[in-house]
Amino acid sequence: MAAHVVVADLSSPEIDGEDAHHLRSVLRLRPGEAVGATDGSGGWRLCRFGPGGSLEIDGEVERESRPVPILTVAFAPVKGDRPEWAVQKLTELGVDRIVLMHTDRSVVRWDETRAASHLDRLRKVARQALMQSRLCWMPQVVGVSEFSEVAAAGGASVGASAALAAPGGSPPSLDFPTLLIGPEGGWSLAEEGSGLARVALGPAVLRSESAAVAAGVLLAALRAGLVRPAT
Repeated sequence: MAAHVVVADLSSPEIDGEDAHHLRSVLRLRPGEAVGATDGSGGWRLCRFGPGGSLEIDGEVERESRPVPILTVAFAPVKGDRPEWAVQKLTELGVDRIVLMHTDRSVVRWDETRAASHLDRLRKVARQALMQSRLCWMPQVVGVSEFSEVAAAGGASVGASAALAAPGGSPPSLDFPTLLIGPEGGWSLAEEGSGLARVALGPAVLRSESAAVAAGVLLAALRAGLVRPAT
């Protein structure tokens, strides 16, 4: 397919002016070229780029099962556009839930108004990344939550499967499909004593956004069977 777009309704796929402009003026699509349309919930169908930027149905609706287990990466917001970069890459990797959280040593803290604005932007970034990567499951981008809430939710929802990314931890595995990434100042003593398991991402000290993406890469590769868990 020459392109991939997100639509609200696969039975009558329509794209807005911004997406139509992107297909026509950026990707240089011509009428008749193949375009994949997805609803972001596992459904997709083949279409053709029509005159005036419309979509013409050219195939039946297909359904892709959601991969299991559900992968979650939670990280503390950082300065600048680095959260956008992290969300973009985590979406491309197929991470299912991306959680923004405040930690004891977080430098960047979003109040309610700023959080709503930032989350809107991050969800738009995720949507664009989904289209670029030709995937069919839109990740949830949620937050901003407190560390204690994320840790409790991760453990309760999937059987104590949340873990802290921390030096000296065990190798990544799908036993812990929810990984929490700390701020650049590291975890506080209280957070380290939360009772969550520790998972190591490698020997180097990574920036928060790099650690989030490293966690996504490792979890996605394990789930896809591209690498084997350590024994």
